[in-house]
Amino acid sequence: MSLAQILALIIFALMFAAITSGKIHRYIAALIGAALMIVIVFLIVMKSPHAFWSVLNLAQLGHANFWLPGAHPIESQGVNWQTIIFIGGMMVMVCGLEAVGFFRWLCLYTARLAGCRVVPILVSFMLLSGFLSMFIDSITVMLFLSMVTIELARLLKFDPVPIIVAEIFAANTGGSATMSGDPPNIIIGTAYGFTFTDFAVNTGLIAWAGMLLAILYFYFVFRKSLKQQTEPAEMMKACPLPGSAIINPLLFRLATGVFITTVVLLITHAQTGLSVATIGVISAVLSIAISGRKAPKILKNVDWRTILFFFGLFVCVSGLEVTGVLEKVARLIGDLSGGKLTIAMAFILWLSAFLSAFIDNIPFAATMVPIVSDLSHSGMSLPVLAWALSLGTDIGGNATPIGASANVVGTAVAEKEGYPIGWGRFLKYAALPMVLVVGLCHLLLIWRYT
Repeated sequence: MSLAQILALIIFALMFAAITSGKIHRYIAALIGAALMIVIVFLIVMKSPHAFWSVLNLAQLGHANFWLPGAHPIESQGVNWQTIIFIGGMMVMVCGLEAVGFFRWLCLYTARLAGCRVVPILVSFMLLSGFLSMFIDSITVMLFLSMVTIELARLLKFDPVPIIVAEIFAANTGGSATMSGDPPNIIIGTAYGFTFTDFAVNTGLIAWAGMLLAILYFYFVFRKSLKQQTEPAEMMKACPLPGSAIINPLLFRLATGVFITTVVLLITHAQTGLSVATIGVISAVLSIAISGRKAPKILKNVDWRTILFFFGLFVCVSGLEVTGVLEKVARLIGDLSGGKLTIAMAFILWLSAFLSAFIDNIPFAATMVPIVSDLSHSGMSLPVLAWALSLGTDIGGNATPIGASANVVGTAVAEKEGYPIGWGRFLKYAALPMVLVVGLCHLLLIWRYT
């Protein structure tokens, strides 16, 4: 290996270790790693300012087909601005929905549809978690769903921990169904030019087969321990009315309209020719426009640190790509698989699943994207390898409390409210269904694509 490759690998490994350790916020680790990659690898060792500017790739923002790609989207190289702009726009919309009480209203409405009975709440909240995570960040889904679950647990006197773990599992599984679900899918989709429909008809069908298996698993495991001791009629009286979550009915209807519009634009972007970055901008502009005087507060509540994290992450991964490290990894996987798609697909699926259980699946997905691209150059199907990567990273993150951002948020909320979920209990509830669901995904991938 060349000096540039060795240094790029060391910098990336240190950044990854810092992110996984949790001792400093991941955006700080990513930005420090990006700065080291630029200065040491690009400028000092490679002596190539051109490499830095090609990775930064700001010129892409001025191209018409970045915003309106039509049927021929441009490939993402270097910093994936499609992902960054889309996630930023969706964050603005989510903050707007949060401000009008949309998520709490939806959770309470679902609970009352379930008759405020605990086992039906388990099933309905898993379905709600999976469905919402198809369109918005699973972090937001878990933030509000876990809070409402704990509120209901105190009123209806049941243990919320099994339901929170089941909701986390559903959020990550549902997020794998669409391009706008979990961040790994956004990275994969924008890198390869896939559409919302591409994911929905490929990973979507497989993910929801896995979702049904997960619902059956959690139902049979928890149906006895979650037995209620209060009569359903009394529980309905104790359960808050959904209308209590709505502060301003007009803003609530407008924000809901923005959410529905965004979903429609995502579903039809292959037909309209809009890029996901354009949809993110439209969503953000509409959300700010209807917020009026509350717009500054909504912008302040956006998690700008996550945007910086993605920027730093893409720079670090590009350092491995530019120096040729990822090409070597792709060759190794190709050699191990003997050039056979079935073996390479299985390798990527299970490697992604088990590694994503212990390390953040976002940087892992960003690292694997160029590796999968290189593998496809040897004749293997790029879409099939991409679907395996998507399902592995998203669903594999279910196994441990640190496997995905939704896990960290859900367990943190539970601990803050007096319901700590230790590693032992989380693994007991989630590790086996993760293996079962990934196993089902493997069988369905083989059945459908080989």
